[in-house]
Amino acid sequence: MAEELITVGEIVNAHGVTGAVRVLPCTDFPERFASMHEARVRLKDTQRVFTIERTFPHKRFIIMKFREVNDMNAALALKGGLIQVARNELMALPPGHYYIFDIVGLEVFTIAGERLGVVSRVLRTGANDVYVVRGDDEELYLPALKSVVRAIDLEARRMVVVLPEGLR
Repeated sequence: MAEELITVGEIVNAHGVTGAVRVLPCTDFPERFASMHEARVRLKDTQRVFTIERTFPHKRFIIMKFREVNDMNAALALKGGLIQVARNELMALPPGHYYIFDIVGLEVFTIAGERLGVVSRVLRTGANDVYVVRGDDEELYLPALKSVVRAIDLEARRMVVVLPEGLR
């Protein structure tokens, strides 16, 4: 089975003339880039591993210089590339917290066993996340609160919830 890769950044442009690239972080842990020594870059149907010479934050981006990329044209050729890591390279989360890509696709059931549907996406609202559950006849917006979400079993790909009063 192929190794599962998770995108943590996207190369959005070149930065300067020496071959550095501007990366838009796709992670809640942008500090992870400072400790990386290599970057796995997926561009179209190819994947390459680059040696990282240096990284530093710049506004909302991370600037990365790869040893193998030495001019602006080579850096521009990487535009649109996705920086990916293996699942075992992810930052550890506190107990009871989950990555969004792990939540999407979970089947959702009530405590009584009624199947509500599948989590189709996660909305990040600021106060708390909201799980969008697409069922056969309806779409529910469940707040990601301990009072609502009673159990998450990633191995079984299942979530058990208590529907808040008036949600339906």
